[in-house]
Amino acid sequence: MSANLGREGERLAAEHLAARGFRIVARNVRLGRGGEIDIIAKDGATIVFVEVKTRASRRFGAPLSAVDARKRARLRRLAEEWLQTAAPNSYARFDVVTVERSGIRTTVRHLEGAF
Repeated sequence: MSANLGREGERLAAEHLAARGFRIVARNVRLGRGGEIDIIAKDGATIVFVEVKTRASRRFGAPLSAVDARKRARLRRLAEEWLQTAAPNSYARFDVVTVERSGIRTTVRHLEGAF
């Protein structure tokens, strides 16, 4: 996947969430050497850590299949690190937004509480 496709997917995901009442707190949050959280948002009082997966084709599988056990564990660790300093004692959840492009058609799906 190209970096441009990934950035476009994250932009579309953020717009999708905002249109549904989420407040975007941060995007592309890098923590230590551990990686990056695509989107941190608030849904009411809940902190939502969002993993965005974008695909231009299914050649490498469906976007959701890329959020495997290893990826989920890494995201949990990053979220715990962020929560310790930015929002201790907050309720949090993990969502996944998938963006699929097929020709001129783009489909955005939001899975609340995905893991």
